[in-house]
Amino acid sequence: MRIAIFSETFLPKTDGITTCVCHLLQHLERRGHKSLMFAPQGAPAQYASTPIVGLSSFAFPLYPELRLVRPTFSPVERELAAFKPDVIHLVNPALLGLIGLRQANALRVPVVASYHTDIPGYAAEYGYPLLEQPLWTYFRWLHNRADLNLCPSHFTRNELVEHGFKRVRIWGHGVDLARFHPQHRSQEWRIRLAGGEPAKPLLVYVGRLAPEKRVDWLRPVIDALPNARLAIVGDGPSRPKLESLLQGTPTVFTGYLQGQDLSAAYASGDLFVFPSASETFGNVVLEAMASGLPVVAPRAGGPVDHVVDGSNGFLFDPNNVNDLVEITSNLVDRPNYVEQLGVTARAYAESQTWDAILDGLLADYAAVATEPRSRWYLPRPSSEWREGVRNWFHRAS
Repeated sequence: MRIAIFSETFLPKTDGITTCVCHLLQHLERRGHKSLMFAPQGAPAQYASTPIVGLSSFAFPLYPELRLVRPTFSPVERELAAFKPDVIHLVNPALLGLIGLRQANALRVPVVASYHTDIPGYAAEYGYPLLEQPLWTYFRWLHNRADLNLCPSHFTRNELVEHGFKRVRIWGHGVDLARFHPQHRSQEWRIRLAGGEPAKPLLVYVGRLAPEKRVDWLRPVIDALPNARLAIVGDGPSRPKLESLLQGTPTVFTGYLQGQDLSAAYASGDLFVFPSASETFGNVVLEAMASGLPVVAPRAGGPVDHVVDGSNGFLFDPNNVNDLVEITSNLVDRPNYVEQLGVTARAYAESQTWDAILDGLLADYAAVATEPRSRWYLPRPSSEWREGVRNWFHRAS
């Protein structure tokens, strides 16, 4: 097959979507499929065997690390028409997705759209609660023009269906079982992450440091556990505020880690604590499990699909920080039990391979490519609407 991918999230940005897209491009190469990708400028010119066309973009005001491509000023017609795709895949479509829809309409090519980020939910976190419902309306309109919508978890699928999204199926994510493995445990990294006290229980958080991740919930956790140590791996706009909040506690901030350093950081901990209740999936949860760490996560979002109470971790009430504190405290006091949970967590992760999950996606591509089409989905907007969009982008950028 020939797959054209439109993704507003890709390298050099580091997050779960980028990880997923990288694995997808590698898998397409291994399986002998051809692919072409459109992404914001700054991405590499090629990844695996996929050429990448960089498009001019600007930072999204609600989520500055997300780069948006102006849908009215981004010609992609020539490259896409020459490529002759069988399927167009819109990854986390926002505005670049409009370009993909328009081209699919012109070329009469079926569309798969995958939903990865709870941007409507983030609106309230970033101080724009009045935008939540308009954003749901926009994303519902956009996704319902696709032939198939994919999302990464049952929790997210239920939420999308409740908001009127149609043709929604689950496309889970996998984990690299060699990169994330208990064998990467390192005494050197444990000493570093535990602030020089490797014999103390070590809690680990990995992820972006942003308001929606609720990393500030870790302050009452570490306050309740004077014998424990906390390592926060990642970076983001909330880091200065979190460093101030956690000043005086036994907490180490590492910034972003990659490669062997990230593998060692996971495997050198004892317990993975993840406060975020807005995850559509949560790649870091599977990475922690694959590294042999049990997980404490909220009973909300993607982690619900993977964390089983008393088997590979525990789920806490997403609206009750005291529940998080109580569960974590009980586990820290039972190191042998935590070790047992970690063994089960690794065993569970071994069932979540990228190859199996991405082969399922290829089957979805093939089904969409061969189904008869009944909708051609993007009516041409009025000249007044187009002028309003141009003016808004001019102000935003």
